[in-house]
Amino acid sequence: MSEANIAADNAAQQELIQSAIQEISHIATLPEVTMKIIQLVEDPDSTAQDLNKVISNDPALGARILKVVNSAFYGLPGQIGSINRAIVLLGLNAVKNIAIAASLAKLFRGGKICNNFDAHDLWDQAIANATTTRLLAERVGLGLPDEAFLAGLIHDIGIMVEIQARRPKFVEVMQKLENDPDANFRELEEEIIGANHEQFGSALCKLWKFPTSFAYVTGFHHHPQDLPFKHRTLASLVHIADIIVAQHGIGFTRGIEHTEIAPSLLEELKLTQEQVEEVSKQLPEAMDEAQSIFNLGA
Repeated sequence: MSEANIAADNAAQQELIQSAIQEISHIATLPEVTMKIIQLVEDPDSTAQDLNKVISNDPALGARILKVVNSAFYGLPGQIGSINRAIVLLGLNAVKNIAIAASLAKLFRGGKICNNFDAHDLWDQAIANATTTRLLAERVGLGLPDEAFLAGLIHDIGIMVEIQARRPKFVEVMQKLENDPDANFRELEEEIIGANHEQFGSALCKLWKFPTSFAYVTGFHHHPQDLPFKHRTLASLVHIADIIVAQHGIGFTRGIEHTEIAPSLLEELKLTQEQVEEVSKQLPEAMDEAQSIFNLGA
């Protein structure tokens, strides 16, 4: 294929992705208050008081944020009774990430889409991945538990774009996947939809003005080593979390392409196989805790 044809194909694919993203922005988006929180935290002139004021306008969101802050998720001493105190202890960015995570469950409503796909399974897998990514981040000394958790939670958000904006084609992908146990999920997405969930997820992160690190996670969680080394850590942790979650058989795991973790990736992250096994053992209990905070019914 000539360079001109490749360029034309790439342009057509980008147009397809942007078209789907614009459609989902009308169908399902983050709540207005969450978007305001993102804008505030991105503004260097914003203060803790500004953030507190916005969250105070949504008592339900405020209650969920306090639920997270007071859970074993953070392990902070004593009960924190105010958003202001939470902001002081955790910082604006952490509270923003918790607000996004607390808002996301609503996007995963939808139930059974076809015979072999239920949106609840995707949510279960997202929660399990988020929990595992956070545990792995602790092992590698990354800090930022809220960022690691949110990265895991949104890594497959591109699938939600497909469900919302290209449902008949997504159903076709799932039917082909059901008929062929060896089929590759991303390859089928590209063949039938014209782009894959990584590309849709990355584009949605940009639209929602998420930090670039989340666009890297959504766009490269199946092949993190394609990223420049300095941008690789979070996507690599999410990739490993995906494999651990698949080994446990939690939620929608048909998109997982490898059941073994590449030794080179462990070496790069300075993670041992023993640490991975420890995290795997911790997952069920830690996931119960996360589900009690970020559950669909809340």
